[in-house]
Amino acid sequence: MNNNISIYFRFCLFRGFVGIFLLFPAFIAGQNYPSGKSILDKVDNNMSAKSRILTSRMEISSARGTRTMESKSWGVGTDKAFTEYLTPAREKGTKMLKLDNQLWIYSPSTDRVIQISGHMLRQSVMGSDMSYEDMMTDRPLLEQYKAEVTGEETVDGRKCWMVILTAIVSDVNYASQKMWVDVERYVPLQVEMFAKGGKLLKHITFSDVKKIQSRWYPTSFVYKDVLKDGKGTKMVIEDIQMDVSIPASVFNKSSLK
Repeated sequence: MNNNISIYFRFCLFRGFVGIFLLFPAFIAGQNYPSGKSILDKVDNNMSAKSRILTSRMEISSARGTRTMESKSWGVGTDKAFTEYLTPAREKGTKMLKLDNQLWIYSPSTDRVIQISGHMLRQSVMGSDMSYEDMMTDRPLLEQYKAEVTGEETVDGRKCWMVILTAIVSDVNYASQKMWVDVERYVPLQVEMFAKGGKLLKHITFSDVKKIQSRWYPTSFVYKDVLKDGKGTKMVIEDIQMDVSIPASVFNKSSLK
């Protein structure tokens, strides 16, 4: 009888040990995940700046081929931005000015300044996969979303946190996002953007991550509107300066002409 009790006790002890052993890796993995808030904070620190001046190249793919455009942009905070297109000749001199949530465009071909507002903000910029809304949004992610880390995946050979972003304010372009964030450099390498009903709208892949003024920053990305045909729009940043002084006169409507 005592021998049976001893055997039963050892069986229960073994079964309990196996249960704890099986749960232990999952417990450790969960504990090792950083908070979504801490990840977004580090992403914002890398991707945001008090001011920036950049020169970029945009390659727009369509059924008829690829168009390449070059532009130079100035920005201060999240409320002021000015862009001038440098090439090709047909687009040269086109300018855009953003002040708060207002956007104006100057077209040299018509010598007119028009304001883009309302539903027009959802229209494509220069035939690209980006909308005017996309171009105007520059607020830190933490001001727009709450985040939850759901796992790990590898993107282009880099270990990434998988982060689900859910909007906490109403004035966002996308109700939710799924973001793959490099665990070492804290920059997004891939992003999926969804409508309120859960439909995938756009997809972005980031690459050519470089150290710029003590922060990691992707200098190339492909922006794909999944509702459109084509390979998407590629943006390449050829030069960028951050936290530099920019004259206030740049962000004046008179600068459009």
